[in-house]
Amino acid sequence: MNHPSIAGLSPADAEREIDALIFSRSPESDHAAKLRRVSAALARLGDPHRMLRIVHVTGTNGKTSTSRMIESLLRAHGLTTGLFTSPHLTTFRERIQIDGQPLAQEALVRLWDRVSPVIQAIDNDSLAAGGPRMSFFEILTVLGFTAYADAGVDVAVIEVGIGGSRDATNVGDGEVAVLTPMAEDHSNYFVGGITGVASEKSGIIKEGATVVSAMQPEVAEDIIRAAACERGCRHALGGRAP
Repeated sequence: MNHPSIAGLSPADAEREIDALIFSRSPESDHAAKLRRVSAALARLGDPHRMLRIVHVTGTNGKTSTSRMIESLLRAHGLTTGLFTSPHLTTFRERIQIDGQPLAQEALVRLWDRVSPVIQAIDNDSLAAGGPRMSFFEILTVLGFTAYADAGVDVAVIEVGIGGSRDATNVGDGEVAVLTPMAEDHSNYFVGGITGVASEKSGIIKEGATVVSAMQPEVAEDIIRAAACERGCRHALGGRAP
């Protein structure tokens, strides 16, 4: 990645160049280290994720629609919002929305100008240690958190990419953890069937958070309830309070 490569380009051309630079990268694979890379990048940017109030959304089915509904409700109540979802239809800026609109091209260019040297530095550190470059989703996560902090949103609604505890977005501390219906999925990622799925996804539940879960298979509900209780969380599972 060459930081000066977008200098002098129009916003539209700069977006196309940034898109190509991001999505030419490999998907996530080094799951154990990606949180360290994302955390290191955000630390160099002043830990913008620590400035945000976060609603964190995971699950197997309905994550994006649930995230969009939550964001719409928050905005309808007069709050400024960030929304981080995937995938996108026409522009990757749809993944990083502010007040219901994709991140503006001009804002993206300014953001990239600041973030790309940090990404290069983290890449260099990881490669020197025998690891991979940051994945495209790791970079999008860094861009999203930084964009929301820059915009000063009241609440950021963050949809996980995959799983929960090992997802790049889990560097943020969600004040609210939302778990949509779970099912067996991505057998190469989740070990142990629905038990493994629920254990991984309940990893977004942080100390003292509020936990809201859809109706789940019994084993998944037991795991979610245990995680919520262990971490001192208020929780409503399947529409039922404890």
